[in-house]
Amino acid sequence: MNRLTAAAFAAACLLATPAQAEIVELADGGFVTRDAAAVGADPQAVWLALISPGDWWSDNHTWSGDSANMMITPQGGGCFCERIPAQEKDGAIGLDGSVQHMIVLQANPRKVLRMRGALGPLQSEPVTGVLTITLKPIEKGTRIVWEYVVGGFMRYEPEVIAKAVDGVMSQQLAGLAGKLGRIPDPEAKPAPEPAEAAPKEGAAPDKEPAEKPARAIGEDFLDDGAAGEDAEAKVSPPKPAPKPGDGDAG
Repeated sequence: MNRLTAAAFAAACLLATPAQAEIVELADGGFVTRDAAAVGADPQAVWLALISPGDWWSDNHTWSGDSANMMITPQGGGCFCERIPAQEKDGAIGLDGSVQHMIVLQANPRKVLRMRGALGPLQSEPVTGVLTITLKPIEKGTRIVWEYVVGGFMRYEPEVIAKAVDGVMSQQLAGLAGKLGRIPDPEAKPAPEPAEAAPKEGAAPDKEPAEKPARAIGEDFLDDGAAGEDAEAKVSPPKPAPKPGDGDAG
């Protein structure tokens, strides 16, 4: 993958971010991104496609430049890994490289795939993330929910890296959904209304607070409509911009 700074990485990813994607929580020590898509395929077909990332992962977000080198071993402790083929031109014949993107925590066929790891530019930081991908049967296919929870120390500004990672996660979901055949999402949220002027001081609000997003955790991970725990998203104060080293990829 091209070596990008966090700012350039974010700018490139934002252009391809679907409207359904969102950063549902943002704090000084981490963030949560969430996206969903409905596809016209049953959960078994979706599962088989999901565990074959070489067929839908973006070439632009690999270290080898070819998603065909990506693979997932769908069992606890299994690896979401990438092979980096040797290059004859530099005398490295037989010296293949490899990348561990994530480790599988839970593989429940036709229901959920959960993996832990720091993706892309986060790999250079002492931070980790948990990616939970859930599959729920719907009338004409399957609804896929894609949630990535990131936490820990990192040298990036949370607002910048969260937007970048959110864009990349949604790009991968779009690749999977495109392969399977995307259909209208029966549970998609309506487009937000234009922001209204702030009420005058002392005036009572005329609307109920927005419902908190559901989370893909615990026993109710298949119930995407269930309310999650309350948590206020907050934006941290600006930090000095990081100076990523060579080799950052996503």
